[in-house]
Amino acid sequence: MISEHLPALQVVVPLLGAVVCAFFTRGDRAWFVALVVSLAMPFIAFGLLLKVLHGGPISYALGGWAPPFGIEYRVDILNAYVLVLVSVIGAVIMPYAKRSVEHEIEADKQAWFYTIYLLCLCGLLGIAITGDAFNAFVFMEVSSLATYALIAMGRDRRALLAAYQYLIMGTIGATFYVIGVGLLYSMTGTLNLADMANRIAGIENSRAVLAALAFLTVGISLKLALFPLHVWLPNAYAYAPSMATVFLSATATKVAVYLLLRYFFTVFGVTVIYADLPISEIFLLLSLAAMFGASIVAVFQQNVKRMLAYSSVAQIGYITLGIAIANKTGLTGGIVHLFNHALMKAALFMAIGAIFYRIGSVKIDDLAGIGKRMPMTAGAFVVAGLSLIGVPGTVGFISKWYLGLGAFQQGWWWLVMLIVLSSVISIIYVGRVVEVIWFRDVAPASRRAKDPPLSMLLPMLLLTAATIYFGFDTVLTAGIAELAAEWLLAGVR
Repeated sequence: MISEHLPALQVVVPLLGAVVCAFFTRGDRAWFVALVVSLAMPFIAFGLLLKVLHGGPISYALGGWAPPFGIEYRVDILNAYVLVLVSVIGAVIMPYAKRSVEHEIEADKQAWFYTIYLLCLCGLLGIAITGDAFNAFVFMEVSSLATYALIAMGRDRRALLAAYQYLIMGTIGATFYVIGVGLLYSMTGTLNLADMANRIAGIENSRAVLAALAFLTVGISLKLALFPLHVWLPNAYAYAPSMATVFLSATATKVAVYLLLRYFFTVFGVTVIYADLPISEIFLLLSLAAMFGASIVAVFQQNVKRMLAYSSVAQIGYITLGIAIANKTGLTGGIVHLFNHALMKAALFMAIGAIFYRIGSVKIDDLAGIGKRMPMTAGAFVVAGLSLIGVPGTVGFISKWYLGLGAFQQGWWWLVMLIVLSSVISIIYVGRVVEVIWFRDVAPASRRAKDPPLSMLLPMLLLTAATIYFGFDTVLTAGIAELAAEWLLAGVR
């Protein structure tokens, strides 16, 4: 039955789609293939999620070799959640992509853009689903190389520099990761993550294993843009094509966070991470530095995409704060923020991409009064911006509520105050843009602007509506995140 092969299809379908796109010279045909593939992904991901919820983790052996000797795709509640996130974002943004890519990418490169996008999608889904440490490295490189190419396709020449900066940082991160995997392999004799977790018991405090943990933590932190290893992210998001920025901001760093959670909780285990090492204290300090430092820098940006990029660094701080709090409620807040931040940041970058489509600029001064010319787009920006702040009734509030409650349960009342204070800073930079687009006279660049075509507008409004809907109905988001947090903290091997 085809349902038995859903884990393989989750990766094979976008990979084959990329091969097909590579044979096209016309961008519209490549877009159609990418659209069909992207729309299929959520059905596979939700199918896997339902199977996990009803039957427990899924083990899928490739090549006829049973694990731990062969490569295993292993699906549990945590990575099923991530697979749904990446798949849904890919499906929603593809209708938006056609007009945006036609506007920003040269005609002879559009088919290659969709080819590279599908490779990136394949790599991200592969990282999330594989149960093999080295296979995760392979998929990490597939997604990273595709990401560098996506960023470099931006119109601004600075996109090439941004891609090169990311290439250097990404290569360092990948090198740290593979050194960590090598050390673990030398100590355990296996690359299967589940088998590695069993064999590491008893030697978890050895010097080689602790060195492996350090290398893996730094390498993955570079990929997820944890402060202060985030220097590649602002330029990458600011100068990449709008569609690439939307996709990467909503998915790439989230998959890296998942990989960190996978190693921390299911390979090394809760005891090693929190009882024997100062991981909680380190992540607490770095998360707070991200939440405040990146938010303050965002206040002074003149380019709205750069402002939102620094905001992403701050929001990653909220996600890792859940790891630092390290109780069920706090970890739930961090995991649910993977989903919630993807929704609101994709909506925000879609809105800015639509404005760029109409006026060719994302500088704040050029956006003056554009709300009067593009009311639907500007309205979507406001709603998603309110969610970024954490206003009650939005997904951003749900995340911060769980984080605050988790901090309070730890007795860290001061951390609750810092979460609220950091949200106040986001009011400043979001409010600054809202004031410009709604309450100033229309700038010359915006006088002929109007809302984008429906193919761009509807996906943006759908994600914006989702930031409100999931602010009230949290069964799918916070509910599953809570199950994942409980599973991780139980020390499941």
